[in-house]
Parts: sequence; C-alpha cells; structure tokens
Amino acid sequence: MSKKYRLLMLTTLIISGCSMCYELIISAVSSYLLGNSTLQYSITIGLYMAALGFGSYLSRYFKKNLFNVFVTIELSIGVAGGISSLLLFLSNIYISNYVVVMYLEIILIGMLAGAEIPIMTRIIEEDEKNLSVTLSSIFSFDYIGGLLGAIAFPLLLLPRLGFFSTSFLCGLLNITAAILILWRFGERVAHIWIYRVFAAGIASGMIIGIVFADNISESVEGGLYRDQIIYMEQTEYQKIVVTKHRDDVRLYIDGNCQFSTADEYRYHEALVHIPMSELSSRKYVLILGGGDGMAVREVLKYDEVERIDLVDLDAEMIQICSTNPNITSVNQNSLESDKLVIYNTDAYEYLEDSEEQYDLIIVDLPDPNSESLNKLYSNIFYRMCKNRLKEAGVMVVQSTSPYYATKAFWSIHKTIESEGLYVKAYHLQVPAFGDWGFNMASRRELAEELDFDVDTKYLTRENVSALFRFGKDEMDDDVEINRLTKPVLMEYYNKAVEFWN
Repeated sequence: MSKKYRLLMLTTLIISGCSMCYELIISAVSSYLLGNSTLQYSITIGLYMAALGFGSYLSRYFKKNLFNVFVTIELSIGVAGGISSLLLFLSNIYISNYVVVMYLEIILIGMLAGAEIPIMTRIIEEDEKNLSVTLSSIFSFDYIGGLLGAIAFPLLLLPRLGFFSTSFLCGLLNITAAILILWRFGERVAHIWIYRVFAAGIASGMIIGIVFADNISESVEGGLYRDQIIYMEQTEYQKIVVTKHRDDVRLYIDGNCQFSTADEYRYHEALVHIPMSELSSRKYVLILGGGDGMAVREVLKYDEVERIDLVDLDAEMIQICSTNPNITSVNQNSLESDKLVIYNTDAYEYLEDSEEQYDLIIVDLPDPNSESLNKLYSNIFYRMCKNRLKEAGVMVVQSTSPYYATKAFWSIHKTIESEGLYVKAYHLQVPAFGDWGFNMASRRELAEELDFDVDTKYLTRENVSALFRFGKDEMDDDVEINRLTKPVLMEYYNKAVEFWN
C-alpha cells in the first residue's frame, strides 16, 4: 500500500476509536441519568450495531465523489458525536421523553459510523486494486482503534475530562480526520473550499466546547439540582456534587442524594445506635461505605470503641468530606480521628482479604442500581460479612425504602437471612429520602426494646420500638434471594425507580 493511502489507515484508527467512545458516552450518560446500567448499555450496543449495519447497507448508494462523501460523513459524525453528551443532558432537563432523543442519537451516529469503513474501502480499492490487502488493513486498524477507545474512555477520558470535554474531543478528532483527507487528497474533493470553511468552523466550535466545558457543565448541572452547586468533581469512580441552600448542604453521587445536612442525623442515628444497643462489646467497628464521615461521627460517641476501619473505594470522596468546611462542620471532623483507619479499596475485595473480627459491621453503601453495587448486596457478600463478625457481633445494612422499593427491601432482608443469620428489619422517616429502611442481623436473636446511653437528636427510648413496625403496604414476601449468579435485586430496585419517577 502506498504512503499516500497509509494516511487513510490512520484516519481509520481515529474514527473507530471515536465511534467506540460515542457508544460508551451515550451508555454512561443514560446510566447516570436513568439508572439501570445493564439496560442502558444493552440498548445502546444493540441499537448501535443495527445502525452500523444499516449505514453500511446505505453506503452502496454512493457511487460518485467518494472523497466528498467520506469528508461529509466525518464532519457530520463530528458534530453529532461532539454534542452528544450535551444534547442528552439538555434533553433530560427540558424534554419529557428523553429516550427518544437517546435512540435518535444512537441511530444517527451509528449509521454515519457504519458508512465510514465501506466508503473508505472503496476509495482505497479503486486505486490499489488489491481488495484482500485493503480489507485486512482497514479492519485491523478498525479493531485496534476500537480497543484504544474502549480502554481510553474509562481509564483516561471520563475521569480526567468528564462527559462534555470527552465528547467534544472525540468530535474534534473526527473533524481532524476530515481535515487530513482535505489536506492530502484535496485534488479529489469537489468544492474543497466549502469543506475547508465548514471543517474550520466546526473544529473551532469543538475547541471552544473543550475550553469552556467546565462552564457548560456547571450551567447544565444547575438544571439537574434544585440548589446551588458549590462543589463538583468527576472522580475515577463517580460524579460527586455538593449543593447548598441556606443551611442545607446535600451531597450527590451520580445524581443520587446521599445525605441532606437538614436531616441526615435521623438516618445515621438509626444506622448506628440501634445495632450498637445490641452489643455488649463495642471495641472494633467496620464501616463499608460511609465515606462522608457521618456514621463515623455517631460511632465515635462511644468511648469504648478502640478502632474503626472505614472501607470506601473512592479516595476523592474521603478527601472532600475531610476538607470541605460545609461537610466537616456536620461530620465534626470525624475522618481525622485517631481511632479511624481508612482503606480505599472495594468492600468485596476487603472482606475477601481481611482476617479481622468485628463487634459491629455497618454496611452503608449506595443503592443497588448497578452491577458493581448489586454484588455488594448479594448472598456471598453477606456470607463474607458474617465471617468477619464476632460470635456476638451485629451487622446492619442500609436497605433502601420499604415503601418506595418494597421488593428490593425485603429481597435484601431475605438474602441476609439465607446466610443463617437472625434478621430484624426497621425503618423511619427521613424527609430527604422518605420512608427508609435497614436490616440488622446477628448469629443470635435480637431485641426490639433498646436503650441508648449517648446523645441523640431523633432517637428516644419511646420511639425505637415503633421503628420495627411496618404497614401492610410496606410488606412483600414474594421475593427472591439476591444471588451473585442471579442478581434479582437490581431488577426489583430499577422497576421501583421507574415506577416512582
């Protein structure tokens, strides 16, 4: 193959990498906005593959001026892909039927991407006259480019640039591919000056988008949250947003509220003090999740606690909640305690490797709306928790809402019970969340008449027993165990979210 056409191989590498990134961007944004990541990725991949095939089929009808066709495709996909994430976020805010925009975006980008390789193959084959070499070279670079895009997106692009800059950058790369064609094969492009003007203008727009991506993000995110955003960061694992309205500070992870300082004490008092009241020994405590430091604050009210092991995957979460004054004033700088040992690792992996024994294990993890989180609500996970409990130890698990996600709540209850533990369910009203529930478990039977010897703002000796009572509309025993090999909990939870949204 001549040096002249090796440039086309480079463009193949670029456009296939960008194509993969667009697919991942749409899937990730839709998972972020709608939840149920399995569904979003499945729909995106399936629809995108179908659109690729349809685009490839339509390419047969372009018979003349193939360089013009190829440049037009690159400029079009650069625009459509470059604004893809911005369009999805705006659709979620201003349009009631978000999925229609999502589907149209997938189909458009997929069809354009599907036409790229057939058109390029015909361009090269017309001059090189060796179809086998042409196809093997193009598909080799196509697959390698896809691999590079698949690796770069989760490890480099999304954590460092975020959704908007990543999509603008990929759009710019597609336009760069068109510019390379205009530069190297200009004599074969009709009306080249028009294409040059369009390419320069679109490329400038993408560069402006990259430069002002943070400003765009702040403006768009402002439409997703009711209060003023005072902090926002895309970490390697999640999007963290902190908002403030008067004295109410709220922390969101991937769009889901984790706490409101106006009422978080209700949640964390119930999470910590009810299981603590079941214990005769309170020396060693394990907290899985809880990187905001609120549960640690409540545990530190017990002088007999000697060590707290806190396991949170995201080091940035710990950094934010140990330095941001709006949060440290509420968690009372608990993350700086000498009794606290922090492990920035996956909770599942920690339990697999640990040999420690604990009096209390507090499982304070986000809701099971993805595969990675669902694993932390599985029977195997609770089995590992049981193995880390002392004989008289107690475990407590935040278990979503028994009212809004009834099947999910009782599936968690049944899953813990399946590991040979006695389980007590309880719940309370948290204004920011509504009716919220917990499951407390131990190898021994647990009491309901509990007493507290620490200061609380909500819990009293009188109201504790009421927390163990459930209404008829909060009960459901027709649920399955959430097994590692059959993750039913995620389906229960996502159906509940879909029903109430």
